Amino acid sequence: MQIQSLDSVIYVGDEINALITKTTDSLDFSKVFLITDTNTHKLCLPLIADNSMFNNTSEIIVKPGEENKTIQTTEQIWKFLSNNGADRNSLVLILGGGVLCDMGGFAAATFKRGIKFITIPTTLLSQVDASIGGKLGVDLNGLKNEIGMFKTPHSIIISPLFLKTLDKEQILSGFAEMIKHAIVYGGEHLMKIKNFDIKNYDFSKLSGLITKSILIKNDIVHKDPKEKNLRKSLNFGHTFGHAFESFLLRKKEPIMHGVAVAHGMIAELALSKYALNLPKRILQEFSEYIANIYDEINLSNADFDEIYELMLHDKKNDAQNIKFALLRGAGLVEINVQASKEHIKLAYNEYLTWMNRNGEELIR
Repeated sequence: MQIQSLDSVIYVGDEINALITKTTDSLDFSKVFLITDTNTHKLCLPLIADNSMFNNTSEIIVKPGEENKTIQTTEQIWKFLSNNGADRNSLVLILGGGVLCDMGGFAAATFKRGIKFITIPTTLLSQVDASIGGKLGVDLNGLKNEIGMFKTPHSIIISPLFLKTLDKEQILSGFAEMIKHAIVYGGEHLMKIKNFDIKNYDFSKLSGLITKSILIKNDIVHKDPKEKNLRKSLNFGHTFGHAFESFLLRKKEPIMHGVAVAHGMIAELALSKYALNLPKRILQEFSEYIANIYDEINLSNADFDEIYELMLHDKKNDAQNIKFALLRGAGLVEINVQASKEHIKLAYNEYLTWMNRNGEELIR
């Protein structure tokens, strides 16, 4: 399958080597550089290493994980490119998950004011979400994507083949973004997602849902490339989610991005009740569904003030007003919703109650 995505082309298929050849054969480039992390170098590169594209490729291997999505790691990539003679006509291949798609793309897009790069996402989350739409960046002072830009890769090559290298935790992380797409989109696709057993998934059925999720994300990005209006709906679950992720990273208890988004969706479903009168039936249905998939994370009522402070740094804000993408109903997202600190705390407390597996109310 071939999908036009802004200035990029998304290629989706099982024949990963054929897709790489098809994508690069028509390109004119002086040198090729490959960015991997220690995981993708070990698990994913062997799946494509026989491709002639890699015969004369210089590779840099960086440390994996959100804690390494920094300017310091980006500087390592810049120095690698500079020391190995990269020029404006070079090509960078990025083989990795969401962290590497964001950071590697940012490094390529800023080196010598921008060189051509191709993204080969290897995780479920990066295939359905992070690699699509041209958002690039790194974290700063523990804040998610504080430094970044919009720049689309030349192309994106997506193959389900890489998903067989993932553990269940990685699959669950990516599935959270698929849940988000389904809730934002609504309709029959939402029912298909809810009826899919992600804990005992059938790989062939998952592949079909992945394609639909890619199409949803791409359609929204096409209509609003720079996130002025409609694209903000994709931030559902992310204001709380990014704060949860940053908070736990500070505590040196990192969680995967998708897991943070799943928990963020429960909190923002509760906030939707207070801010937009989301019907309790929908709140209960969706919160129960998500809470049954994802395990508790180490958060308590005492953490609220620090989490709230992190939310004040969210990129959607202005004049210290925290803005959310919240839900009126399935497929009905309202953007730029401001909520009081009181309502945000009530929603956070309700989230804690939902995630308490014993059903005990933590906060009344």
